[in-house]
Amino acid sequence: MMPLLIVNEVDFYPRENAKLHHTDRYELVNAEDSKVVIVRRGQLFKGKIQFTRPYDENLDLVQLVFTLGVSTSMETTGSMYLKRDAVVEKHAWSAKITDVQKDTLYFEISTPVDVPVVTRSKNWLAREIHYYDQELYIFFNPWNPDDQTYMEDSALLQEYVLNDVGKVWMGPVRTERGKPWVFGQFDTDVLRAVMFMLDRSKMPLKHRGYPIRLCRTISKMVNSNDSDGGILIGNWSGKYENGTAPFDWTGSVDIMEEYLRTKRSVAYGQCWVFACLTTTVCRALGIPSRVVTNVVSAHDTDYSLSIDKYYNEAMDDASGSDSIWNFHVWNDVWMARPDLPSGYGGWQAIDATPQETSEGKYQCGPASLEAIKKGDLGMNYDVAFVLASVNADVFRWRQDPHSELGYSVVTSKTEKETVGQMLLTKKPLVFDPVGDEDCEDVTEQYKYREGTTAERVALMNGVRHSERAERYYELASKVKSDVSFKLRDIDAVAIGNDFRIVVDIDNESNEPRNIKAVLTATSVFYNGVRAEQVKTVQGRIFVGPKKHDEIVIDVTAEDYLPKLVEYCNMKISAMALVDETKQCWADDDDFRVMKPTINIKFHDDLVMNQPREVFLSFLNPLDRTLTGCEFRVTSPGLAGRTVRVPAQDTEAKKRVVAGLHVTPNTLGKIHVVATFTSNELKEVTGAATVHVLEG
Repeated sequence: MMPLLIVNEVDFYPRENAKLHHTDRYELVNAEDSKVVIVRRGQLFKGKIQFTRPYDENLDLVQLVFTLGVSTSMETTGSMYLKRDAVVEKHAWSAKITDVQKDTLYFEISTPVDVPVVTRSKNWLAREIHYYDQELYIFFNPWNPDDQTYMEDSALLQEYVLNDVGKVWMGPVRTERGKPWVFGQFDTDVLRAVMFMLDRSKMPLKHRGYPIRLCRTISKMVNSNDSDGGILIGNWSGKYENGTAPFDWTGSVDIMEEYLRTKRSVAYGQCWVFACLTTTVCRALGIPSRVVTNVVSAHDTDYSLSIDKYYNEAMDDASGSDSIWNFHVWNDVWMARPDLPSGYGGWQAIDATPQETSEGKYQCGPASLEAIKKGDLGMNYDVAFVLASVNADVFRWRQDPHSELGYSVVTSKTEKETVGQMLLTKKPLVFDPVGDEDCEDVTEQYKYREGTTAERVALMNGVRHSERAERYYELASKVKSDVSFKLRDIDAVAIGNDFRIVVDIDNESNEPRNIKAVLTATSVFYNGVRAEQVKTVQGRIFVGPKKHDEIVIDVTAEDYLPKLVEYCNMKISAMALVDETKQCWADDDDFRVMKPTINIKFHDDLVMNQPREVFLSFLNPLDRTLTGCEFRVTSPGLAGRTVRVPAQDTEAKKRVVAGLHVTPNTLGKIHVVATFTSNELKEVTGAATVHVLEG
């Protein structure tokens, strides 16, 4: 009688398969003596089984059983016998014997292209059961044409899946600047935190293979608003006690480590932190993702596809639930859309920042960029919300007892051009640590060029789906005026410098006009919420027929420095009322007071596993001493990932300097990101790219 076939060893060639599957950068694979397997679905991977006696193909039969989930909630997802004549089929599991050498059986496994991601395995072998006691992960495969995440230009996957350092653009129009961010999707704690998040989501295991459903769940679980144990707590108050201020984060790893360690939502995040974290999660799972910044972003609360601001009769008050953010950041993810007509696949917008609910949850997307561009509101999910974010018109309404709505429209030359002025992301395969040469404008992927017939047609296509929107747009089209106003744009203002507010007035009528005007400078949070009034001037001005005049106020550094809030955003508001015609006008402009950039210098070549000193510095731009100074340095190529170092108090107009020792642990090009904070000056940033040599 043939002795029982007993397994001595199972080997899935973790590192060899990882190179073939573009998963060789995961720390779990590279850990010493690790047998963890990370592969991509729909692609063959190799293995071998060694027995305690020779394998007889005529008498012995081996079955492999793969289960999905963790030990408390496993589901069988694949079961197959090892055969010489096994046929590879893209929607089925198969295991083909490639060779037999005495007691060792060699094989290749083919996984379905739609298998749920993140899989552990058990191997059931003949009458003897052998458990493979290591983790086996199966992720999305955007290199495979049969996977729903497939990207035809595979060179772009080096950026959208494999790049672990990127940028996010922040700031009002004309003053936007890229902030470097370490995604860290290959970090062991990051990967385990992603798995923990998915388990907490209670998403059925069988649904994890569908990128549409999974990305919608990711947009919900990156925030904690639904009390479902999501990763990050949002906070826009400017008060961050008992947590980390959003601007202090330099990457995703520290957030995910804390989430995994504490099993609690992490404090605190704002839109770009949510978006960068979402890219980390998506890239870890193999879903192509990019971070997108919408410069001047609308938040439409009533689905009118317009942003509505309301003033009283005297034009000295504005209210309304709609808002305009200086900028807002979300994500694009790449996938096919088999649920939609042909042509709506490719980039899809998802947004993890909790703003409005969708199907009762704080989730948003995936919304096809093609549907957004065309105004096709019936194409799931949340197309109307994103369309308004990038292309809503701005309407200003003044209380008017003679109007059937109770309000009349206030004129504004920029009402059709304010929202969605630029949509920015990082250029593939380019990284500029000190400037913005790596910025890519993707506005035309979201909407037709502003002011063109195609752009108006697309927006009106969406408006026709809403009775409220149709009524608003009809009233706005009837507004006439004979005095034109223009609020001059303010470009970047270096912190500590003065600036000037100017409104140009042109009386285009043949009659004189008496005008009441109010100009106000206010510090604001980036989501448009006003913080403190810096300066306001109001008065009356007479403008003769066919004449030009100006209203001017000067704002000094002493006026605004004590009232700046995080990110140093300023809003200039101007309002006017013409006595003779009752014409009303209002406009505003946002800009950012710019801060210096941290200079990062290594005085010696970086050598693998050898400590080196790095020097950080910048000029204190303020006329006051900086106290409580601290730098924070982050890089996936340095031991410890994130290091904090204090700096001495620094007098006005003097250079802030600090040095620290770091040890590189990755060969080749690495990116280093730094931030600085003090009691008087916060969220100063900088970055550098350096090469690490072999010892």
